[in-house]
Amino acid sequence: MEEYQIIKKYYGTQTNNRSGVKLINHIDEGLLILDKIEASNIAKRAYCLHPIVQSDESLFENYNFDFTKVDSKVLIATIEYRSVANEYLSNKKIDSSSEIRLSPLKDVNDMLIADKIQNRKDFEAYHKQTHPRSVELDQYFKNWLQKLEVSESFYQDTVAIL
Repeated sequence: MEEYQIIKKYYGTQTNNRSGVKLINHIDEGLLILDKIEASNIAKRAYCLHPIVQSDESLFENYNFDFTKVDSKVLIATIEYRSVANEYLSNKKIDSSSEIRLSPLKDVNDMLIADKIQNRKDFEAYHKQTHPRSVELDQYFKNWLQKLEVSESFYQDTVAIL
């Protein structure tokens, strides 16, 4: 898949500062989750690209990135993912998961499922006991998974295959 090759080249050998895990691991595990939930190829391809445009900084830095080989539906899903995911970041306080907006596109919501399961797994493995915002982050992931209708048992079963 072209998008996987793009992100693999983009990440190179970079690792996460806190865990030391290669950044491509986020994509690899997310793709396993997307397979498990039988997501579309559009969702998988867009998931590969989402880090290139997710934050404001990465969007700005990659504004001139050559996306000409990428299908327009994949690009739309990637940008819609950015929009939805960035509306509720871990530093935003909410009273209920009902305040989280999901996408009208199933592909994007599937991407969110993969992203939040994978991120929660890494948080629990590498940061939960040491992160200064551990309590808030734990609730953040639980809020997302509740909104996405991902049960705790499904989460645990999925983490077991990663």
